[in-house]
Amino acid sequence: MTGHTQADLFSELPHDPGTVVINDRCLLRNDGVHVVVLVAGLPILSYTVGDRMAEAHAMVTLVEQEYADQNEVARAFRCSDRTVRRHQRRFDEQGLAALGRSRGYPKDRPRLKAARARQVSRLWAEGTPKREIARRMGVTEKAVRKVLRRLGCKDPAPAQMDLPIKVECADPKLSGFSQPPRELPSVEPAAGADPKLSAFCDDEESSLSLDNDPADRSMDRMLAYLGIIDDAVPMFRNVKGLPKAGVLLAIPALVSSGVFGIAKTVYGSIGPAFYGLRTSLVIMLLMALLRIKRPEALKEHAPPELGAIVGLDRVLEVKSLRRKLARLAALGGASQLGHALAEARVAVHGERMGFLYIDGHVRVYHGKYTIPKAHVARMRLPMPATTDYWLNDSVGDPLFVVTAEANAGLCKMLPDMLAEVRSLVGQRRLTVVFDRGGWSPALFEKLITGGFDILTYRKGRSRKVPRTLFVVYELVIDPTGTAVDRGRSFKYKLADTGIRLSNGLRLRQVTWLSEDGSHQTPIVTSRRDLTPAEVAYRMFERWRQENFFKYLREEYALDALAEHVAEPDNPARDVPNPHWHRLDAEIKRARSNLAALYAAYGIEAAANPEHLRPTIRGFKIAHGKIGREIREAAKKVTTLRARRDRAPRRVPVADVVGGEVVKLAPEKKLLTNIFKMVAYQAESDLCRMVVPHYRRAEDEGRTLIQTALASSADIEVTDTELRVTIAPQSSAHRTKAIAALCEELNLANTVFPGTKLRLRYTVKGKQ
Repeated sequence: MTGHTQADLFSELPHDPGTVVINDRCLLRNDGVHVVVLVAGLPILSYTVGDRMAEAHAMVTLVEQEYADQNEVARAFRCSDRTVRRHQRRFDEQGLAALGRSRGYPKDRPRLKAARARQVSRLWAEGTPKREIARRMGVTEKAVRKVLRRLGCKDPAPAQMDLPIKVECADPKLSGFSQPPRELPSVEPAAGADPKLSAFCDDEESSLSLDNDPADRSMDRMLAYLGIIDDAVPMFRNVKGLPKAGVLLAIPALVSSGVFGIAKTVYGSIGPAFYGLRTSLVIMLLMALLRIKRPEALKEHAPPELGAIVGLDRVLEVKSLRRKLARLAALGGASQLGHALAEARVAVHGERMGFLYIDGHVRVYHGKYTIPKAHVARMRLPMPATTDYWLNDSVGDPLFVVTAEANAGLCKMLPDMLAEVRSLVGQRRLTVVFDRGGWSPALFEKLITGGFDILTYRKGRSRKVPRTLFVVYELVIDPTGTAVDRGRSFKYKLADTGIRLSNGLRLRQVTWLSEDGSHQTPIVTSRRDLTPAEVAYRMFERWRQENFFKYLREEYALDALAEHVAEPDNPARDVPNPHWHRLDAEIKRARSNLAALYAAYGIEAAANPEHLRPTIRGFKIAHGKIGREIREAAKKVTTLRARRDRAPRRVPVADVVGGEVVKLAPEKKLLTNIFKMVAYQAESDLCRMVVPHYRRAEDEGRTLIQTALASSADIEVTDTELRVTIAPQSSAHRTKAIAALCEELNLANTVFPGTKLRLRYTVKGKQ
């Protein structure tokens, strides 16, 4: 017997550093390049080190085949049991490909950045509900709860819900941002300035800046990234010959529209950002006025030059602008913004609301989704499209816009639109002007009973009015007015008669006769206090709205898509039954064929030689073939009529559309329409201001303003003023008109949004 002890028989076996024991029958062996999973000594899986998909699949296989439990696998692979369960769930839901997803938070899921924790904390401190915070931030309520829990913010006690809320935060770095908002000192506008014109100037946080060089805003960008500022304060620098700086002429009109203050009330904030709500609005409105029609068109302009116009080192670019639009659309306040802007417009220009023009504009869609069709008048075709209904005042400026559900007709949209109009303008007398698309005797009676007057063209065939009833009427526009048509005279040859509709409603009819006497245009109205010339003038002014649509299509890209996104639509919504329309078309063709056979039969009867076939019986026998064809054609018409009568006229859209029922997402498009509307209103206000100083304002007013806005200008900054010197125009009389416009704009004492600088305009060489 040798000298071995009993302990030597059970000495420690040599340990392989590349071997990991999962349990009593499973091992992992890692040689630095490959990993092998062994069960009872047999290799069942092998993968390369670093292959995360194969590693996750190995975990799932060990658990699913019951070789090991979740805790044993997690311990062997050095992860948590939660990770193992997550791999199992992903494998069950999406297969092997889901195991290869990159680490971290999913890219396509909205998430609150750390920089926005301050915004959540502040809203919570103000008593804003979590659901409302989530809506404003564009995330889920669960995400808001997680942020508040991470910050240590506690819900107030029930007895203290009606008291000022004080939020306690465990994170000392964020405690300063979690206190109730302090009282901010109000900013006094410059002497003589309208307080409403100093938009966004009462926000102390917006005035915070650590930059001294207007051409380098890196410190403010860092503050925005850290969530300390919600918007970059404009900082202007002296610039000579800055391209397109003439667009600053529109700032007084934009500020007086109230769009900045109203947007702040509706949206509050879009979160900590260098390009905050105010800056984004200024940029998007000036883009529209500069005819930068789409975000992609920003690539054609130098960002530092556009940035210098609005007091920044550079303007935001395509992706950032799209994100801002998406953030605003996610908040869902476009309708509220449009209504508030219309209220402000009515308060300032209430005298224009006596006659209101309503018409629809069809936007053709060429995308991949199946959406309802609408008749496109300019193309004379039914095409997939979306219909927007615009309401314009008596001088042709837009008041508000709504998007029709499934291209609803004017008859259906009028009551709802006029209900909103009544809430805007109060109980004053209103005359609604529209085209033949709104012709409906029942609707007329409803509108007149509701306190509205109507003015429209007569639809359908009507008897010609005798020539002896036509009289020449003349109308002279008030020469002291400010409209483009002031002082002009109009002559019409009119006949003033009456009309009784199918429901017994009696209205007034004023018929216009063309100069050559070949054409009559009947106009129907409930206004009996107007002269025939005023009725004709107001009706023919509807072409201002048609010209408005054409102008916005060409100059503002009204038909451009704001986003290529669709959302679910109501599958139970009823639509015209295509089967019924197919049967109706077949009936029309069958009737046409029957009429042709009758005509041929009649021709044969007229040419019948009576000395050969003196009786009807003989004629029928001789033309028996046509007779049989007539009977078969008549039977076909009767059969088709019976089939059509059994088919419903309207059916649910789900029975017509194959697949999911969708519609184009309306929010972002409505938002861009509102921005274009505000820009057009500002342009119109400038045009009317230049009318007394420019003789050809009727023909060239908008061209003059558009040229001036696109002009270069010198910018000079003082402690209290922002001086804008516009370059001379192409001719002396145009330069003189713009100089007069500058003098009028200076009287407004407008403060540039976000600053205390009063705008002062001059034209170079004109002091």
